[in-house]
Amino acid sequence: MRTLCPNLDNEDGLETVLEVPIPEESFDDTKINNNNTTSWQTMKSWMKPHSPDKKQQFSDFGGGRNAEIQLLLGVVGAPLVPLPIFSKHPTFKSSIQDHPIESSMAKYIVQQYIAAAGGEKALSLIDSMCAVGKVKMVATEFNDGDGITVSCGGKAVKAKSVKNNGGEMGGFVLWQKKPDLWSLELVVSGYKITAGSDGKVAWRQTPWHQSHASRGPPRPLRRSLQGLDPKSTANLFTNSICIGEKTINGDDCFVLKLEPELQSLKLRSSNNVEIMKHTIWGYFSQRTGLLYQLKDSHLIRINTPGSDSVFWETTMESLIQDYRTIDGVNIAHGGKTTVSLFRFGEDTESHSQTKMEEVWTIEEVDFNIKGLSMDCFLPPSDLKKEDDQPIVQTKSSDKFIGSARFASKSRGNSSRFGAPKIVAIDSNSFNSFGDL
Repeated sequence: MRTLCPNLDNEDGLETVLEVPIPEESFDDTKINNNNTTSWQTMKSWMKPHSPDKKQQFSDFGGGRNAEIQLLLGVVGAPLVPLPIFSKHPTFKSSIQDHPIESSMAKYIVQQYIAAAGGEKALSLIDSMCAVGKVKMVATEFNDGDGITVSCGGKAVKAKSVKNNGGEMGGFVLWQKKPDLWSLELVVSGYKITAGSDGKVAWRQTPWHQSHASRGPPRPLRRSLQGLDPKSTANLFTNSICIGEKTINGDDCFVLKLEPELQSLKLRSSNNVEIMKHTIWGYFSQRTGLLYQLKDSHLIRINTPGSDSVFWETTMESLIQDYRTIDGVNIAHGGKTTVSLFRFGEDTESHSQTKMEEVWTIEEVDFNIKGLSMDCFLPPSDLKKEDDQPIVQTKSSDKFIGSARFASKSRGNSSRFGAPKIVAIDSNSFNSFGDL
């Protein structure tokens, strides 16, 4: 991955250190065309401070493709897990007979996972983490009904799968100190999304959408639980139940299931958007004891006055692979996430399904980062609670859904890359699908 951008204005000038490394694959087309300068000029434009006409630039360039990038980043970019995770390490002092058999089995499987991940001693020595990786995202399938339409610079554009580059390439940097202290910067095809949590509120930001906070208590980033943070994974599933076994790609796995309480879902709902369920499953390999697959699904209902409710169901499945030992802890260095976004309700003609994929690779992981203070996790100064910030609209009369709203706020120097958009949920409320 490239970490430096040459000084195009002065050949003798110092190179610029990129905040988020860019995968080499992003420059393959320019290598073929022997046009490296154009590639770096594009990167230089990413690094320019946000300007008011960025929204128009986004609209004018490749509307269909940008609509797809907007959808990908809104759904796959920075989703959260259903529940907060407490930093206290799980302990199991009571007898196995004190719990229902499903809970007792789950606790035993979690203990085996802790041992396979490196053991309690090794995990307890980790105070903080930094991970650098690259991603490749693609929308693989669009099935109408209405399809999904997003708004690019005020223009309604249908999201279509763009195959010519085989997907959108990008890189990310993730900083984490506790499960509720984290910061993510993700750049895909020149568009940047930032998200984080300071332990009090989880937030997300792009230049086209004002910084907004997720409803309810702060929750960890799902990407951390994809094999990067074994301690948080163990803490999350310690109160789960074992619902059986399943064979995935020839690997026999125990299946643990966890659902938030109804009150937790209500805290994340609004007047017009109701989160009906949000379930997460962990598939732990019987052979290695490690987490093999992470799956979660949430269902929301959008209530529109004067018309039938519309339902959105999002399902994510992540295969977690390539475990390597870092400082005595087994960390996954690659995997693949598939997403299904299904809209139903009203008449059957309005039903639609969208499928997306993300292949991710971890290039570098380091623990116990010196100097990683609370200042590194502060939210943007323009952060507002997400009371009336719409992103997906539903209009049954003209069969239009999915309108992304953009704002021109920036987070100081953190917006030096061009940033992406967020797909969220209704004409009167919420955040993005990933925030739910």
